[in-house]
Amino acid sequence: MSKRNIVHVEIPAENVGAAGEFYQELFGWKIMPMPEMNYTMWEAGDGDEYGGIPQVSAENPAGQVLVYIASDDIDEDLEKVRQLGGKVLHEKAEIPGTGWYGVFQDPTGNVLGLYTSMKS
Repeated sequence: MSKRNIVHVEIPAENVGAAGEFYQELFGWKIMPMPEMNYTMWEAGDGDEYGGIPQVSAENPAGQVLVYIASDDIDEDLEKVRQLGGKVLHEKAEIPGTGWYGVFQDPTGNVLGLYTSMKS
């Protein structure tokens, strides 16, 4: 079983380019724009922490930072979410060339993601 580490954090923004510039200036993060996806990747400090800045949308509302937790089996974890009273918001899906993710809501209403890398 994975260590269940936090593996990715998404910070939604109305203007992903401006948000990338903000965090680059504030924290010194390396910013990698992905204009074809209207998304900006960021790499923090020593290069061990990564995340992204998606466009604000119904799925990624402002004020809702999305934390992704490592998963060895997203389908199994999402089934367990259901059994424990949570709600699956996004079934397992592939991020081409990168990995897979799923998104759920716990019984309290907090939204979290699961992620499995293709490189694992």
